[in-house]
Amino acid sequence: MLPENIKRKSFVVGKYTCWFASVLGIVYVVTTVIGFLSLNSPDDPISDPYFTIMEILTMLIAPSMAISMIAVHNYASSNDKMYSLTALCFMFVMAGITSGVHFVILTVSHQFKAVQLGELFISFKWPSVVYALDILAWDWFFAISILFAAPVFKKGRLEKVVRNLMIICGLLSLVGLIGVPLANMQIRNIGIIGYALIAPFIFLLLGTILGQTKELSIEQTKTN
Repeated sequence: MLPENIKRKSFVVGKYTCWFASVLGIVYVVTTVIGFLSLNSPDDPISDPYFTIMEILTMLIAPSMAISMIAVHNYASSNDKMYSLTALCFMFVMAGITSGVHFVILTVSHQFKAVQLGELFISFKWPSVVYALDILAWDWFFAISILFAAPVFKKGRLEKVVRNLMIICGLLSLVGLIGVPLANMQIRNIGIIGYALIAPFIFLLLGTILGQTKELSIEQTKTN
């Protein structure tokens, strides 16, 4: 068991990292929409500056989600620690993989594409190595993390909303994996609905729950 003051600090950090991830997620969606609207053809890839902004946002969102899961693990009851620890581990794996992928894209993709077969390794056109790794990160590790975090939240109305959103988010992300064996990235885009559109609202509500818990903990300490 963690000392009460350390748990309160983790709730404070968790609250702000959850809100940070939520805001960045919303900015990511807006940037993506603007990027698509700027295209001459729907088949064209999103270009700079929107593409670079999206890459940077992803590298900020992923570790924020991972740090938030530390607070979720501390928040979980003793009976639910197995679920929260699994969620924490899977989220850190997701953050590590996707951060590596997007760092490589930002730093060496232009040089690598000039090499023969470069697009096979370092483009977001299927099939490619970095695309497969990013799918692994979000449609598998993120999905499993968010599904294991769901049972932690069951006490009140707000927590039940978060739990239901987590289940929907995780299942949609998993469905995106079907696009891989079918080589159909339109089906894979179903996963994006989960981790890009629903996840920001989940982390917004998570921040609210952690903030309320911190205030309640302080009041209980004063009473004792």
